[in-house]
Amino acid sequence: MIVRHFLDWVRSAPAGKRAEATAALASAYLHSDLSADDMAAAEGAMLMSLDDPSPLVRRALADVLAASPSAPPAVVLALAADQPQIAAPVLALSPLFVDADLVDAVATGNEDIQIAIASRCGLQRPVAAALAEVGTAEACLVLAENHEAEIADFSVDRVLQRFGDIPLIREALLARDDLAAATRLSMVAKVSATLVDFVAACRWLDAEHARRIAREACEKATVTLAAEAPATQMRALIRHLRAGGQLTAGLILRALLSGNVVLFEEALAELAGIPVERVSNLLYDAGNAGLRALFDQASLPRSTYPAFKEAIEAMREGGFMIEPGGAARLKRRMIERVLTRCENEDIGDLAPLLTLLRRFATEAAREEARLFCDELVTENYLDDEAA
Repeated sequence: MIVRHFLDWVRSAPAGKRAEATAALASAYLHSDLSADDMAAAEGAMLMSLDDPSPLVRRALADVLAASPSAPPAVVLALAADQPQIAAPVLALSPLFVDADLVDAVATGNEDIQIAIASRCGLQRPVAAALAEVGTAEACLVLAENHEAEIADFSVDRVLQRFGDIPLIREALLARDDLAAATRLSMVAKVSATLVDFVAACRWLDAEHARRIAREACEKATVTLAAEAPATQMRALIRHLRAGGQLTAGLILRALLSGNVVLFEEALAELAGIPVERVSNLLYDAGNAGLRALFDQASLPRSTYPAFKEAIEAMREGGFMIEPGGAARLKRRMIERVLTRCENEDIGDLAPLLTLLRRFATEAAREEARLFCDELVTENYLDDEAA
């Protein structure tokens, strides 16, 4: 009876009133104790409202039904095919859609539709992959900011490939807890390349100098990320570095001189093509014959062997690894020991190695000075607070 009166009334009511009445009808359908006949009549009235010429009516219907699992599927699906401002609420919230529905909507919808889908709670990987492939920059930004969304690593890589030059997207991706270490390194490399081009274009530094600084910054970031990465991601990270030509002797030496033994061992295992357990046994073996064979099998430059040998001997003795900074910061005393021994070596051309070690020593000294000053400031602050 109520629905019959509703149908008679909406024929002549103004659009605003029709929208209010339609919203009330939808709310009654979801929350009132209606009989089966009244439920069927209410669903029929909502289906009829889909043909209302005013978008206000259809939007009111979408707002009420959007988040409900009890909404009539036929109505929700019809609303999803309506104008973007009407479809957006149901596409953003309705639990009635399966992944295939959402993937199709991403492919055929405009930016507003893509943004609505990208904001969905619990968004699944197939839908995220569709957004990464064809979504607009704004939709991909919303996807990156949606920490409830499940995004596969290859989808993140695709977003970076398409929109990695947009700072907001990079920042949103970096804020995600599920971002793989290899992907983070890709972002670092992209930012570094952009900065090199900018600095060189401004003539603040010559291109070669800028590239060297960027390369060293990337290597430092790599060791830091590797120190924080789960062990399960380490081999994938190493393979990513090797594929990109970044698994260099300088990076591996930096890892060892930072105390990042896991990265060092995994790198040697990858380059030598042997199990990491075998590498670990050779590193802690008292002799150096096996170590030299491992070094040669990994095809590292022969001129760098003295530095690696001395650093490994220091690692075996212990004490050097307990300097502040964990496995992410160069160990100053360890570098100074390696540098002193290498300066006394007379094996081939060690000039490039000595230059690298001196850069490491300078970096370690500056980091140590910063840490010391930070501690002084903190102590002064605490003293002032206690006074």
